[in-house]
Amino acid sequence: MKQLYIKQKVFSLSGKFTIKDQQEKDVYYVEGSFMQIPKTFSIMNTSRDEVALVTKKAFSFLPKFFVEVDGQEVLIIKKEFSFLKAHYTIDAAGIEVLGNWWDMDFEVLRHGDVVGKVSKEWFTWGDSYKVQILDDEMETIIIALVVAIDCVKADQAAASSAATT
Repeated sequence: MKQLYIKQKVFSLSGKFTIKDQQEKDVYYVEGSFMQIPKTFSIMNTSRDEVALVTKKAFSFLPKFFVEVDGQEVLIIKKEFSFLKAHYTIDAAGIEVLGNWWDMDFEVLRHGDVVGKVSKEWFTWGDSYKVQILDDEMETIIIALVVAIDCVKADQAAASSAATT
């Protein structure tokens, strides 16, 4: 089982951060498109080859985020119309997310088998998400999913703060 760490509040103004292993070595690099439409986050391996891409669809009535891994669209996170609390769904063929993904405490399943776990870590190198990879084939998809969920959360927080001003 492999463990990776993503620092909380990763979506800073610069939109650049790294994903580290247990020895605090950089394993993935993530770069956001600053002030561009559509907003994207490119996930790169240690050779700086893009392995996944998270894109926020521009000009849609409700927010929608697309996740591509190795050039293939693997999942979509979309906001559903709701009058009260924001509600999002994750569409992915054969992939299911169980638990509280809004609070980053969930399992990722593929065809019913647990392939990854995500939890919030409080006393690591700063508040971070611990990502446990149980199936090496799913590593990139799980990392892209966590980045996409954090992107959705940041987008929702920005929309909420804009609505109150």
